[in-house]
Amino acid sequence: MGSSSDAPIMAVTEETLAGLGIEHETRVLSTHRTPDEVRDWSRGLAGRGVKVVIAAAGGAAHLAGAVAAHQTLPVIGVPLAAPNAIAGGLDALLSTVEMPRGVQVATAAVGEAGAANAAILAAEILALGDDALRSRLQTMRQSMAARILSP
Repeated sequence: MGSSSDAPIMAVTEETLAGLGIEHETRVLSTHRTPDEVRDWSRGLAGRGVKVVIAAAGGAAHLAGAVAAHQTLPVIGVPLAAPNAIAGGLDALLSTVEMPRGVQVATAAVGEAGAANAAILAAEILALGDDALRSRLQTMRQSMAARILSP
């Protein structure tokens, strides 16, 4: 995430990943304030066995794009409403979704829904090669449906 102030929303991502049994790490790196660290961390991901990256940021929200620019793993961007956000995070959404041809970032919804859905999308990507994870995702979906259908 781009700032430690993003942690309360991104806790939803961590909880979702943990609930699905997915090992993960959390880092705070700023595209604009720690660009060398973002570059170095991004370039080392594949060598450490990382398969998918979730990058969350508000305001200019360039973190996901910067991470995607330095390697070829799937990157899921979560736009967040910064304290000085324009229209509740619309600025971050546009910054995250507007990528140049050839450097892709999958973009989730703004805020908490996006934080949860980014974890689910990452799990779905990982489940392409993991039947046990696919089963856990199916169980999660069934639980969601049961909560809605129960009186």
